[in-house]
Amino acid sequence: MTEQLSTIEIESAPNPRFAVILMHGLGADANDFVPLVPELRFTDAPAVRFVFPNAPEIAVTANNGYVMRAWYDIRSFQSINQQVDEAGIESSCATVRQLIEAQNRRGIPTSNIFLAGFSQGAAMTYTAGLTHPEALAGLIVMSGYVPSPGFIDSRLSGANRSVPIFAAHGIYDDVLPIQLGEAARDFAITRGCKVDWSAYPMPHSVCEDEISALRAWLGTRLGTLLAASS
Repeated sequence: MTEQLSTIEIESAPNPRFAVILMHGLGADANDFVPLVPELRFTDAPAVRFVFPNAPEIAVTANNGYVMRAWYDIRSFQSINQQVDEAGIESSCATVRQLIEAQNRRGIPTSNIFLAGFSQGAAMTYTAGLTHPEALAGLIVMSGYVPSPGFIDSRLSGANRSVPIFAAHGIYDDVLPIQLGEAARDFAITRGCKVDWSAYPMPHSVCEDEISALRAWLGTRLGTLLAASS
């Protein structure tokens, strides 16, 4: 899984100083959240490079071994936080680090990079973000969960102990019940993170109110980072 992944990139303006690496959910692909970029409507914000990576294609046990894009194997949908594919998670964490390093080489420091994701991609956002050795700009978690608390705790990075997190979940989510999102939120808070949490009357998806809240959170965070660097 640590091979170079194919990605889609969109820059909100030339010469971006910030990057958002957004990971799709199980069985989706890099195109899934491309429409989010214009909806965020960064009219007065600094230039941002959005990076949408494709997860590797692997056999997913819970789907009868069907090959699909996934960040790690899911062995049972009935026990999402058990029988965890920690080897797959670790391999994808290494891949995320490669994606971050690729932005570093292009002039964007880790402190200006946000990790983001939806569903399984959001699970990777929590896991790769909280274990990354350098401080990130923030984490954006949409309908996510923590797949293995023990994996994170054994590798928890001091650099991201207080990383700002935007987290949102659907009240009517029947794929990943909101209790999983709440447990992940509480996990991050107890480890020192500042979590801006919202729940919306939606299923396993995103909604207009969530996008509006994300736009406001990201705009505020970008302003804070710009002020700190001036």
